[in-house]
Amino acid sequence: MVLKQLGWIVLLMALTACDNNEKPVDAAAPIPFVRTVTIKERGDHQLILSATLRARHETPLAFQVGGRIAARRVDAGQAVRKGQTLFELDPRDLDEEVRAARAERDRATSILATAQANLRRDRDLVNRQFVSAQTLERTELSVQEAQSSLAAAESRLQQARNSREYGRLSAPAAGVVLDVSAERGQVVTSGQVIGTLAHEGARELEVFIPDQGEAPRAGALLLPSTGSTPVILREVAGAVDPASRTRRARYRIEGGPAELARLALGTVLRVVLDRTGPEGGAVIEIPIGALDERGQGPRIWLVRDGRVEPLPVQAVELLPEYARIRTDLAPGSRIVALGVHLLQPGMAVRVLEP
Repeated sequence: MVLKQLGWIVLLMALTACDNNEKPVDAAAPIPFVRTVTIKERGDHQLILSATLRARHETPLAFQVGGRIAARRVDAGQAVRKGQTLFELDPRDLDEEVRAARAERDRATSILATAQANLRRDRDLVNRQFVSAQTLERTELSVQEAQSSLAAAESRLQQARNSREYGRLSAPAAGVVLDVSAERGQVVTSGQVIGTLAHEGARELEVFIPDQGEAPRAGALLLPSTGSTPVILREVAGAVDPASRTRRARYRIEGGPAELARLALGTVLRVVLDRTGPEGGAVIEIPIGALDERGQGPRIWLVRDGRVEPLPVQAVELLPEYARIRTDLAPGSRIVALGVHLLQPGMAVRVLEP
């Protein structure tokens, strides 16, 4: 009887355990809400700015020596040929330096000649055993010293002659003198810029771009009568001007239409720059929280049919509250604006309406 009762107790405990283990569990986790932002179509894919026609190469003009300007032989806007004299300094001081250097050279030449004569005499006396070998050695050293002094004097004379040539400022290339800031009788120092020469040849556009990220890579120059011609970015300043908050950029003009040759340097033209760039895709702004960078490169999360999908993008600029990205995402698409670090590919979400 006792064994029978124990058997019923064991059976009852087993049934109770089975009932507890087979209790149904709610496998459907709650679908999270997400706040989204809608990608809007931007109307600023093109940036229209004023551009200044400049020469590809512009050389500041300056003397290599200082002095008083004795002659000015060029005016602003004048076309010049290579080697043409533009300015001349008063040559009197430069001529005196040449004469002083020549006299020093002549003196060194005389000293060397005297030392060489002494050397020949001492060698004869040593052969006749009238002087010691140490005396001959001192004479030989004197000759070497005189030779070094002569070489130094000849170098100083050449420098003085070069300075005399530097007293005439010539055009380093054919082109047009853009501006002149010196007059006859003015005293200038070495390296002081007194003008600018625009070289003949290629022309470029100088554009000051607002501080809004990277400069557009390409665009088109709008010409007064022949339509437009493509331009390509050649260089851009590495820093933003603190006063204007712009960056200076130079664009190379492709094709070189004949109309450019008739336009004066400094002419203000209009240029249309393409913000999309050669990489393709529009540059758009999104909330900084929408950009996901969890070790897989910049990406955003697109909401489609109630689920999220990651979409790689190119980050252009990061700002305190917004990020500028380049993407081919169509206008009207919804992306997750907050909490992207919690998302997984294919996760179901519910859009939190504003």
